Amino acid sequence: MTSTTRLTVAQALVRFLAAQHTERDGVRQRLIGATWGIFGHGNVAGIGQALVEYADDMPYHQGRNEQAMVHAAVGYARQSNRLSTHAVTTSVGPGATNLVTGAALATVNHLPVLLLPGDVFATRPADPVLQQLEVPYAGDVSVNDSLRPVSKYFDRITRPEALIPSALNAMRVLTDPVETGAVTLALPQDVQAEAYDWPDEFFAERTWVVRRPGADPTELADAVRAIRGARRPLAIAGGGVHHSRAEEALVEFAESTGIPVASTQAGKGSLRYDHPQDVGGVGHTGTATADELARTADLVIGVGTRYTDFTTASGTLFTGQGVRFLNLNIAPFDGHKLAGMPLIADARSGLQELTAALDTHAYRVAASYVTEYTEDKERWEQRVDACYEADEPDVRPTQPQVLGALDALVDESDVIINAAGSLPGDLHKLWRARSRDQYHLEYGYSCMGYEIPAAIGVKMAAPERPVWALVGDGTYLMMPTEIVTAVQEGIAIKVLLVQNHGYASIGGLSESVGGERFGTAYRFQSDDGTYTGAPLPVDLAANAASLGMRVLRAKTVGDLRDALAVARAADTPTCVYVETETADTVSGPPPAQAWWDVPVAETATRPSAVKARELYERHVSTRRRHL
Repeated sequence: MTSTTRLTVAQALVRFLAAQHTERDGVRQRLIGATWGIFGHGNVAGIGQALVEYADDMPYHQGRNEQAMVHAAVGYARQSNRLSTHAVTTSVGPGATNLVTGAALATVNHLPVLLLPGDVFATRPADPVLQQLEVPYAGDVSVNDSLRPVSKYFDRITRPEALIPSALNAMRVLTDPVETGAVTLALPQDVQAEAYDWPDEFFAERTWVVRRPGADPTELADAVRAIRGARRPLAIAGGGVHHSRAEEALVEFAESTGIPVASTQAGKGSLRYDHPQDVGGVGHTGTATADELARTADLVIGVGTRYTDFTTASGTLFTGQGVRFLNLNIAPFDGHKLAGMPLIADARSGLQELTAALDTHAYRVAASYVTEYTEDKERWEQRVDACYEADEPDVRPTQPQVLGALDALVDESDVIINAAGSLPGDLHKLWRARSRDQYHLEYGYSCMGYEIPAAIGVKMAAPERPVWALVGDGTYLMMPTEIVTAVQEGIAIKVLLVQNHGYASIGGLSESVGGERFGTAYRFQSDDGTYTGAPLPVDLAANAASLGMRVLRAKTVGDLRDALAVARAADTPTCVYVETETADTVSGPPPAQAWWDVPVAETATRPSAVKARELYERHVSTRRRHL
């Protein structure tokens, strides 16, 4: 007879989660490392009570904003190579809907996170209950259904016994390298507290093996023929290289073939910046070196990339005569993009198989090709040096000079986190990544407010590493709340807060598409209703200090260098605040080396929009569909 244990649904779920593990390459670790939570009537007596009951088995972290808790869990998951993550529990209503943005970010970036929102009563003893959204045409819909399109798996647990298959499916998706993303188990508040006789096998330790599938022999042979026939191949490293821990395999592939390697935002750091085959970022925010190679490539070898419009310059970058695509990707959906030749495999396994097969044919690109991209790379590095250079220590720095000061300080142990604003473009072009996981850019969803909570998650996963959250004033104002969490738990993140008085990135984009920077500066309104008055008297440094963070103000380049050094050595949460150029002036980095499609008004009377439309039509005419 099967032995059972009587527990509530919430207690059973917490016990189950504490017993789940992943294993890859013989290394085993816990799948759900901790649970973040903000409690309300929808989860306090269920999951909340269960976390108290099993506090020894499941660590708990207190958050301030539900979206931010997801970002922290995602940061932890990425730093853990997707082999471990956190769960997030919320109440019903706004607590649950605050998860949606974080869930979308996780799913877009293929990063695992488990969401446990409370839900309205399954038994409906009182209808409606507090914070319930009534849907007249359907009695089984709640606000949690808004999480369906942004979740890779969704279920509502309306009976205790339904938890068993649902929990197992949730773990399956979280550990699937193709399907992983946000997983949502909606938990009606009455069901959370309901008791059930659970089979003890449900709580047995389980190990979910994260597989490394190899390539199909036919696809591999086709890929080898395509590479051997290429004169100007270019590899593009995407985030899949990092997720697979395929960096060393990529180095071996590049060194043995001489093929240059460009990188997406997610893939930057796959090769160190000073590796001979690394040619920097590719696409709209890429380097001149990588983008020129992309324009003339006859074979593009995508490794773990999904070819976003920033990478392809909205379909205008890869213009070489007869260019073809070879896509090494664990996901068939991405492997077939751009009418490419698919090589469906784990990035590490696939690269190792490619390298071995090409070695048997002694394949290597022409020496003249190597000389070409090597000299181009040297010229680009000189441009980076010029952007970083700050000969006058007593002047206010430009944004690239801020990055240069940080670049001069860090080593391969530092982690740099960013997501939105003008910083991603500058970082992709200029940053010199020194290790496989130093460059942490969330650019799949480019979510303002990600950086600070994600830094907390990264620091939890790698407590020995200096972790920097790079934020502009616009991003900071979106979500500074988790500074309180960092202070409360003594998580010594470093925040580099750049004040440029507005949405600098969108301001520049607005100007280029005829929007005249409308509504992008943080200024008082003028008499004509536009925001062109004096800068707002907002003191973000004082705000960070009021939340408990140590703040170092830097007015000049010299101040900045000193403050960054102090912050790096600090063992408490520390913020370096620096004011740079205003949002309506040029920040100083090299301009975009490739186009990005943001549609411009087809009809307008204002000269700026008319001119922008003419330029837009010229760019659109160069778009190419790869069929």
